[in-house]
Amino acid sequence: MYRILLPTDFSQNSIEAIRYALNIYKKIKTTFYILHTYIPPIYQTEYIIGSPGQIGLGDIFQENSMTQLEKLKDLLEHKYQNPNHTFIVHSAFNTLVSEVLETVTTENIDVIIMGTKGVTGANDILFGTHTVHVIKKANCPVIAVPPNFEYEAPLEILFPTDYEIEYKKDNMKSLLAIATQHKSRINVMHVRTGYDLTEIQEKHKIELEKILGTYALLHEVPDNSIIEAINEFQVKYKINLLVMIKNKHTFLERLFIEPIIKKIGLHINVPFMVLPQN
Repeated sequence: MYRILLPTDFSQNSIEAIRYALNIYKKIKTTFYILHTYIPPIYQTEYIIGSPGQIGLGDIFQENSMTQLEKLKDLLEHKYQNPNHTFIVHSAFNTLVSEVLETVTTENIDVIIMGTKGVTGANDILFGTHTVHVIKKANCPVIAVPPNFEYEAPLEILFPTDYEIEYKKDNMKSLLAIATQHKSRINVMHVRTGYDLTEIQEKHKIELEKILGTYALLHEVPDNSIIEAINEFQVKYKINLLVMIKNKHTFLERLFIEPIIKKIGLHINVPFMVLPQN
């Protein structure tokens, strides 16, 4: 039984992410936790000034939140009618990131799937603030789905790596579950730097091949920037899912600094899965 957390602000992008989740885990017995959080601005103001008028104010917002969640749940159950899927709705008076992290722990969540942007998402920003913080802080895999993504089965998965970190099977099990269900090919891409792999890199490469097994296809691409390599590879091989491992002092960490995102021109138009290292 898989346990998937689906944060939503009821924006179009968050609904697209939910739709993606239902499709990608279509044949897997899964419980989906649909989460909505709220902190009314007026509540914060009244709380700060200590007005007794703030008592009970949250109930109105909670009622509205639960009403929307129940409507969404009914819609999904009616539209998809999948006996493998169970839905649980959860509304919380909390910040999104805090509630996501708490729910991951209390419900033993396997994967978080969310949109890359919320209702206020700007077109020139690769990831919204909430998505960035969830990816940085969550200790489970996160799949971020870009706006207007028409579902494609993840037949071709791109996994860029520099072989600098140790790979563990436990951290790859969510990726392997997707690959197994969809009979995917995991394209492991290493960008040549002009130097041979070190002994440690060779060891990690062998470990990764062993973990991914027959799903893996290894590529050595010409000396290039990682950004250009990813963009070119996505086009050449019609990639359906981009996967990276989250670890400090790597390209992935730098990716979330907004000015760099705008300068490097990374074009992610497919879902992006981030795996924890530990």
